[in-house]
Amino acid sequence: MIAALSCNTAPLTAYSPSDENPWDAQKVMNIYRRLGFGADQTMIDQGLAKTPSQFIDDLVDEAINMAPTPAPSWADLDYGDPGFGDVNSDNIFSWQMQAIDDLLSENLRGRLTMFWSNHFVTKLDVHFCGSWLYSYYNILQTYAIGDFKAFVGAIGLTPSMLAFLNGLENTKYSPNENYARELYELFTLGENNGYTQEDIVETSRALTGYNILDDWCGTVTYNPDTFDEDDKTIFGQTGNWNYDDVIRILFEQKAPLIAEFICRKLYRYFVSPTANEDIVSEMATTFLDADFQIGPVLRELFKSEHFFEQKNFGSIIKSPYDLTIGFLKETGFSIQETDRQALPYFNGVLGQNYFDPVDVAGWQGDKDWISSSTLTGRWQIMEYMCWWVWNMNEEQFRNLAIDLSDNSNDPYVVTKAVIDRFTSKTLHTPEDYETATDIFKGDVPANYYETGQWNLYWDSAPWQVINLFFYIIKMPEFQLK
Repeated sequence: MIAALSCNTAPLTAYSPSDENPWDAQKVMNIYRRLGFGADQTMIDQGLAKTPSQFIDDLVDEAINMAPTPAPSWADLDYGDPGFGDVNSDNIFSWQMQAIDDLLSENLRGRLTMFWSNHFVTKLDVHFCGSWLYSYYNILQTYAIGDFKAFVGAIGLTPSMLAFLNGLENTKYSPNENYARELYELFTLGENNGYTQEDIVETSRALTGYNILDDWCGTVTYNPDTFDEDDKTIFGQTGNWNYDDVIRILFEQKAPLIAEFICRKLYRYFVSPTANEDIVSEMATTFLDADFQIGPVLRELFKSEHFFEQKNFGSIIKSPYDLTIGFLKETGFSIQETDRQALPYFNGVLGQNYFDPVDVAGWQGDKDWISSSTLTGRWQIMEYMCWWVWNMNEEQFRNLAIDLSDNSNDPYVVTKAVIDRFTSKTLHTPEDYETATDIFKGDVPANYYETGQWNLYWDSAPWQVINLFFYIIKMPEFQLK
């Protein structure tokens, strides 16, 4: 099979606005869709008031300086505590809702937390423990844009990871290769890239000992009696290696391979599913020079001509969370709390159950989000969300159209303003906008538009706007970012 070639040949040098490639609202919106989950008009205006370099620096600095979400009161609750069975499920659900709040408010840090949850995969349905979910999430947030080497070391000792990839069962008496294999194949090097089966076997022996667990959901403690103290040979290095040694040797011996693997994954997530290997190689060099600090790599990528290239816009299919969280964030619409609590379920129906990826390799994303069943499901769930807004306060639709169109009484201007706000690229032809405008006009007699009598304060306007939304959410362009 011949690998697909990237059509984006723009360099990694910093983007500088020009008449041919201006700094405009479309670019700001697309940055927020890629680096976060969208933005309202106030955020867009604030972005436009900055230079592109300053805008990216502010987003990256915000993520770096953001403290982790505070621990809940039940962060240390375990199976031995009274009433555990009654509250554990409630605690898990409350943290799922906390994660949604973080996606809505955190921009890049929220985006990266979700990205890394799909890289260092655990599955909630395997461990189903609220305190373990919190500690895992805390590590994702703490290292999301920090030291990747330290990140790898910390994530492997979280109870959720030890439970999911059988670290709790890994003893000198019965070594379990599961975590050692995924450490190399999925977390740092890539499949069949720089390691052997013997490296996996020897590494599993070095990872033994993390086996003491008094109660499910309790603290995992190292047990020297179950650690294999014999010499192991990993990547040609022989010694009585332990967990810390594995991480050290891995990054000493395989640094270039790790850098390329992680940078390729970051590129495919943030830029395009088809990687430009020259750009990935440059990113990897930056990663190595920064001693595996994530921030400098993202700062260079997000400031680049390559990232701002028009060909990137609309090149990635939105995830379910992109659709649902993006809709709320970009519109600024309010919904009832009971409706908001349905979001984890709705996103799960569409194939993205936060903290429960499809398997240890995670969601592959992009085209995998779309099938004959999930596409219609995406339409239906977005319609549900529109109705949530309508039932909360239908005037929200009118107010949004007024804001986006500068209170125009021209139905074409209103329609185009709303469509352009919620799609990554303008539509192909004026006729496409005319078709949408006919939908927006609805049953209002044509002469009211012709004479200029109609305006967005008419009683029919909220209904016209929601009908336009029903049309937009079924447009292919709406499914892309």
